[in-house]
Amino acid sequence: MRVGICILADLTWAESRPLWLRAEEMGFDHAWTYDHLVWGGLPDSRWFSCMPILSAAAAVTTRIDLGAFVVSPNFRHPVPFSREVQTLIDISDGRFLLGLGAGGTPDDTILDADRLPPRQRVDRLQEFTRLLGRTLDEDHVSADGEYYRARDMRLVGGSVRRRVPLLLAGNGPRSVRFAARHGDGWVTTGAPSDSLDDWFAGIARSCAVLEDTLSEARRTDFPRYLSLDSSPRAGLESVALFDDMVGRARELGFTDVIIHWPRPEAPYRASPHVLEELAARGFTDR
Repeated sequence: MRVGICILADLTWAESRPLWLRAEEMGFDHAWTYDHLVWGGLPDSRWFSCMPILSAAAAVTTRIDLGAFVVSPNFRHPVPFSREVQTLIDISDGRFLLGLGAGGTPDDTILDADRLPPRQRVDRLQEFTRLLGRTLDEDHVSADGEYYRARDMRLVGGSVRRRVPLLLAGNGPRSVRFAARHGDGWVTTGAPSDSLDDWFAGIARSCAVLEDTLSEARRTDFPRYLSLDSSPRAGLESVALFDDMVGRARELGFTDVIIHWPRPEAPYRASPHVLEELAARGFTDR
């Protein structure tokens, strides 16, 4: 089991730089930040941009993988965004993990666009994913889609697609199936639930859909990322709870789990002492 940590983008680089360095020192396999214009969890907080943060983190670290958790089409176009991806692949020497998801509020209305219903948001994400993949793999890309168009987008120097996994986020069956067929991995937060048991039961149902689709597609060795803090309990509430959640994730076939850097207040309020204790003893018995 690989373990990652997410560092929210509400901190200045002077404040967050030590956390990215500490994440690598602690032995995390990957570290992440959110990609938003405004995040609904901290709507009144200052907020910094995901890709520059990850570029800065890449410049001060050497081993740890660095992830966007997750990019959505709400304010991005796959063609210009592919340049950012290409650049970050280069800066990080291939340590970039790209999560892609359908997105939600309030990012979906900030650019004064109509809020799409869920089915159309998934349609748009799938088109975004396919076109982004092409721009990272092909030279002279043109496209006429329902949501995105391109004219002769260049990729001089050869494909970089194999150097960045597209980790597709989703909880519903349609999104899970798309991830299994077209992604390089699956990211899930699970559905909102009142209890930890109910949350894991819902994730188990999604895992069954994933397994069936992977089997149909004859795909194996498929990474699966679970955000532990999307459950009704914080993953760093205690060492015992962390171990229990990691064990349950392992039983469901997850290869990776993600927690959040502990904060003194919500969201992701937790004790930094739990994090330090886990780092001192090793996060899992892998």
